[in-house]
Amino acid sequence: MITGTMLLAALLQVTPPVAVVPSQPAPLPLPPADLTALPELPLTRRWPEDSTLSDYVRDEILAGRCSIEGQRIQVDLAVLVAGNGQIRRVTPRAIQCPTVEQYASGVMSRMARGNVAPPGEDRWYRTALVFAWR
Repeated sequence: MITGTMLLAALLQVTPPVAVVPSQPAPLPLPPADLTALPELPLTRRWPEDSTLSDYVRDEILAGRCSIEGQRIQVDLAVLVAGNGQIRRVTPRAIQCPTVEQYASGVMSRMARGNVAPPGEDRWYRTALVFAWR
């Protein structure tokens, strides 16, 4: 006669354990090294000029947290747009000031959110932000 304990022991010996592996999203691709080969980011509506965006950059430079000089800074950016038009990644080109690079990425992310026509497939674009002050 087979008891419940014997049946359980037999099942445990025969049935291999099942590992549950959570699915990992695919890593986002890196932008190409040459941004000039990318098409310009096609914003559907212009972002209003806002001179206060430059205040943070000016303050970072005046405080000596950046190894750049001048009263005009351009940050070139690569923007990855998903097929549905969502912004997936904004990558700045190095200007020797990480805080300003990240600031520019955040500003562009905000400007582009809901402001790019869906390209139908994931696609990289180029754009730039210019910060200027007196």
